[in-house]
Amino acid sequence: MSVLRLFEFDPRVERHLIADEGEVIIDEVRKHWAAIVGPMLELAAAVPFLLIIFWVPAAAWWVPFVIAMCLALHATWRILQARMDRFVITNMRVFRVHGILSQHIATMPIARILDISVRKPMIGRIFGYGHFVFESAAQDQGLREIRYVGSPDERGSSIQRVIQRSGLRGAVRQSKADHAGPPDGTWRRASARWR
Repeated sequence: MSVLRLFEFDPRVERHLIADEGEVIIDEVRKHWAAIVGPMLELAAAVPFLLIIFWVPAAAWWVPFVIAMCLALHATWRILQARMDRFVITNMRVFRVHGILSQHIATMPIARILDISVRKPMIGRIFGYGHFVFESAAQDQGLREIRYVGSPDERGSSIQRVIQRSGLRGAVRQSKADHAGPPDGTWRRASARWR
């Protein structure tokens, strides 16, 4: 691996696929832009410290400069963390790749997903993001919560479609008799009374 690839700041999730088994990416989820609002505010907070340099005594110019650089470096690190964090839905599993200098990969096969909860805080409902919480058959799992997922309802539906297409859950089929109600028509009569 070349040194330049180390500084691409792209996790390149396709290299983690099991291509010889036919695994394909259904969706690659980047963090929603709301995940970097805090770091951007932190970066903006560094600017006043740089401007203070012109009003402090000449011997102390380095104090606001160091504070500004620390804020800027910390904010940049947090922005890179959000950029390098990817959640991937494939036809066989879901996995998350994150980390800047070192990478951490957490994987969960589709067969082990028991439940997906989508938490949407009020601000998330306004700006279109939410957080996934996975429940699986394993007690200790590396893939529990995925934060700042854009369009969480659509992404949750795509995971459910992958689970359904894999045949892990039986299809729900209703007969025509289920739609018609009881054979004696009491259901229709009862509903007519409540109108």
